[in-house]
Amino acid sequence: MRVAVITESFLPHVDGVTNTVCRVLEHLRDHGHEAMVIAPAPAPARRRTAARSHADAPVVWAPSAPLPGYPAFRFALPWPAMPAALREFEPDVVHVAAPAGLGAQAVLAARRLGVPSVAVYQTDIAAFAARYGLRAAERTIWHWLATVHRHAARTLAPSWDAVDALLRQGVQRVARWSRGVDLERFDPGHRDERLRAELAPNGELLVGYVGRLAREKRVDLLASVADLPGTRLVVVGEGPSRPALERQLPHAAFLGFRSGNALSAAVASLDVFVHTGMHETFCQAAQEAKASGVPVVAPAAGGLLDVVEHGRTGLHYTPGDPAALRGQVALLAGDPARRAAMARAAQESVAGCGWSAIGDELLGHYRDVLG
Repeated sequence: MRVAVITESFLPHVDGVTNTVCRVLEHLRDHGHEAMVIAPAPAPARRRTAARSHADAPVVWAPSAPLPGYPAFRFALPWPAMPAALREFEPDVVHVAAPAGLGAQAVLAARRLGVPSVAVYQTDIAAFAARYGLRAAERTIWHWLATVHRHAARTLAPSWDAVDALLRQGVQRVARWSRGVDLERFDPGHRDERLRAELAPNGELLVGYVGRLAREKRVDLLASVADLPGTRLVVVGEGPSRPALERQLPHAAFLGFRSGNALSAAVASLDVFVHTGMHETFCQAAQEAKASGVPVVAPAAGGLLDVVEHGRTGLHYTPGDPAALRGQVALLAGDPARRAAMARAAQESVAGCGWSAIGDELLGHYRDVLG
């Protein structure tokens, strides 16, 4: 099978969309399929060092521009060469990750070429725009996204909340396709006592957030737990909000961007994982925390309703409510037995969620639209 993967985000920029696309490409390679990637070009200063391929799939860069207010993120510009690029590769299926500008061009080009497309809904772009001052455009953005997804042969959404959101917008042919987790990289065995001693020299509990430090993630809500007695706040990640957050959270440990073994150790060394964003269609970081044996405190909204089972693998709190967040973290911090039980249940809950099983499920969707 030949699969053209069109994504709105790709290496060297790292986020949930990039991570999922990389796992898809690796699964395709490992099962003997051929793939190519089309993505917005990185910033000019990073293009010389950007990868030309991933998992044997060549990368074609489309013209791009920086997102106002978040220059590290690039969005695609209109690219008339899209149909020719697809025609030259001759794909059997076009996989469109988080379709927006580039994905819309790909879906329409694939339809004209008679090639079925599978559109993966992964980013709540309407909510993202609202956090960046474009709330008036929210309805227009949803209308645009729904139009794009209606042109795809099938839409895959990572949670039941996301499925419902698409159905409410009139999108049909929607199926739930969850996200996998690397069960070797994220495991309680990566807990690093030396790192814990460095971060909590007085034996404090480590309460941590892992993810992009950007406005839509509402990381500012961490201020409500920064002074909980007997705890130390740990923040892992980079983004445009970091300078403001460092001023707001002067006693927190900011570890910056981490990957590989350093990320594995950072996640597994936490006692409680906290997520603050309320517009997640899934939340890969929360699933990685569960695989690492760390209970999750997260808003009762979006994909986190699927990821966190309240009272078993973690606790939900009222979205956007700092007092509710503080209360749930304090509850776990003060109850070692409950915290330990949730840690065990969290790891057990992802036992069958390796990327291989999720990749096989995706191949089944490809075969369905081809059939």
